[in-house]
Amino acid sequence: MSRKKVVVIGGTGYLGQHLLEAFSDLQSSPFSYDLAFTYHSNPPSNLLHAFPQSLSFLVDLQNGNGFDSISTIFGQPDVVVNCAAVSVPRACEVDPVAAMSVNVPTSVVNWLLSFKEKETLLIHLSTDQVYEGTKSFYKEEDETMPVNVYGRSKLEAEKFITAKFSNFAILRSSIIYGPQTVSPVPKSLPIQWIDDVLSKGNKVDFFYDEYRCPVFVKDVVAVIISLTMKWVTEARPVKLLLNLGGPDRVSRVQMAKAVAESRGYDTSLINSVSASSVDRGVKSPADISMDIDKLVKTLNISPISFKEGVKLTLNIP
Repeated sequence: MSRKKVVVIGGTGYLGQHLLEAFSDLQSSPFSYDLAFTYHSNPPSNLLHAFPQSLSFLVDLQNGNGFDSISTIFGQPDVVVNCAAVSVPRACEVDPVAAMSVNVPTSVVNWLLSFKEKETLLIHLSTDQVYEGTKSFYKEEDETMPVNVYGRSKLEAEKFITAKFSNFAILRSSIIYGPQTVSPVPKSLPIQWIDDVLSKGNKVDFFYDEYRCPVFVKDVVAVIISLTMKWVTEARPVKLLLNLGGPDRVSRVQMAKAVAESRGYDTSLINSVSASSVDRGVKSPADISMDIDKLVKTLNISPISFKEGVKLTLNIP
């Protein structure tokens, strides 16, 4: 089988780096890939050192500058994974124009439409925040009614891809957690943050009435690699929308208790408060837990439990 080309848009981010590592590890398997990734700030010399077989490209998603260089130097990709986004909800509220211009992948889709000879599979990361958050275990066909700019921008992205492109998999991801990346990301990681604050022995507030289905990063990677392999082996175009969460519906309090119990911390340090007691500058949906039956049946992948994921994240036997 000829080598396939994969481009990870947002390769310097948390999920992007885990994807580069996983695709690099596949080089000795029957499925080997030429890898490229995009970045939007400083040249990622440490990533190129970690993954010397990959190419990096400076790309501005707001205007599409940089995609021509990928076409010229790397060529048409077989698969593009778009994990670039303005993903902090408060930042989206502060600058909704920037959030929309990055999160709706107009430049990505227009670039892919410029190739005429063959199709590329676009795997796009969406969010559980497209749901309103008024019930438990949303299904993919349930009504979408986001309550903040971040959710609205990601829903607009889904609509744009669905209308303009013919070969895609949209993954509505919950909170992604797991080990730190090769090049540590600047944002705090959820499990590591909980571990750090509880380790100090001070009481910390956690919400008891905000529910999510956090998903272990290696499960997200497994889903993306599975979709990639299906495309390169079967070459059948897809129009797929999947909820991508873990199997457990947990509150922030339950997340903190899982960390405390794994580490042996005093659970009385976890102070239960209502999400309504804090003004975060952005409206947050209360319960956007998701039904992942379609994901499990479509790809035969069952994400691990939250407790098991916490242990793997913190390297606890």
